Amino acid sequence: MLNLNSPDDNSNRNSLQDPMSLNVGGEIYTTTLDTLTRCRDSMLGAMFTGQIPVLRDNRGNVFIDRDGKVFRYILNYLRSSSLDLPDGFSELALLRREADFFQICPLLEEIRRYEASVPLSLRGGPLGAMIMINVDSKVSVLHFNLRHGPENYELRTCSVRAFTVDLFCTWRAFLALLCERFSYRTSQGLTSPHPCNPRQNRLKLEWVPRPNELPQDQYDKQRYRGLTVSNPEVTQSDDFMTMHWSQYEITDMQAFVEELLKVSLAEGFKVDLVTPNPAEILNCSSLRLVKS
Repeated sequence: MLNLNSPDDNSNRNSLQDPMSLNVGGEIYTTTLDTLTRCRDSMLGAMFTGQIPVLRDNRGNVFIDRDGKVFRYILNYLRSSSLDLPDGFSELALLRREADFFQICPLLEEIRRYEASVPLSLRGGPLGAMIMINVDSKVSVLHFNLRHGPENYELRTCSVRAFTVDLFCTWRAFLALLCERFSYRTSQGLTSPHPCNPRQNRLKLEWVPRPNELPQDQYDKQRYRGLTVSNPEVTQSDDFMTMHWSQYEITDMQAFVEELLKVSLAEGFKVDLVTPNPAEILNCSSLRLVKS
């Protein structure tokens, strides 16, 4: 039972004294006023300096109706000014949401730095996350004029193959990883793909590799774009090892499926369904993977 009759401001201030016992979503914490008011501009700072009335449960604990499991990491940060998370911590999105609710700006900035420094594969991720991929390709005939000189043109034709991949993933962070690893190659340079809609977990990739018989200027004129993948490479010289990223052109669907499998399997996904022939996964028309 909660005491919903909040005291007036003066009695509220007087009732806040060490040690402070908190009931956060059913989890009980004992801490100090100094810790809770470390960030005075935050909501916690306002609550525990008497600016915002507090509620108490029937045992006298200050009651905060928020997620109690990740609140320990907020308290640890307020105590030490350091974000100390266990390996494989998978509740980063929830921790970010709670830090945002309590308006602890330094913690939010620390979380952003942590996200930038930790590879996706080390952040855990939701078990049971699913990827569904449908692939397709179409061949068309392109007619173009090949210029040999002033007013000297030759009509030529060549076949071009357009590839399309429709990808759905329930784990949005994995979509972001794919957008980092795959890039479009255009006449303006490399550009990153983007999800179809910010509110949907869908990614559509469309590209046309340049045939050898199609000159680069004609390829650019048609506004075609290629697809590349960025892979890490490690080189060793003397006692030092260095890692750099190399770009590789994706010229057929088998190469794309192979690269997608490398990325997804490294993140803990397993192949769940292959059609039409499970024995020829690189020649599949659709593919489903599940994170386990």
